[in-house]
Amino acid sequence: SLAPDAERLASAIRQHWGIENRVHWCLDVVFADDQMRARTAHAAHNLATLKRLTLNLLRQDPSQRKGSLKTRRLIANTSDEYRAELLGLK
Repeated sequence: SLAPDAERLASAIRQHWGIENRVHWCLDVVFADDQMRARTAHAAHNLATLKRLTLNLLRQDPSQRKGSLKTRRLIANTSDEYRAELLGLK
């Protein structure tokens, strides 16, 4: 439905892939989202919401801990102190 304007089409495509790279790719790498097998009731939607929340918390890490998002997720999995920092409880 768009007029054949190359600049406008290129901009729309770049915006789409920006979202894909910023969110969906990160969810797949950090949480193995493509391998998720939750299929009952609302489980898939609920887990996706929790994963996005967790991804945002890791990105806004107040301690600016070094390491990838996947590494920080694994540290948060084992460290009560780090989880408290991420949640703003410390």
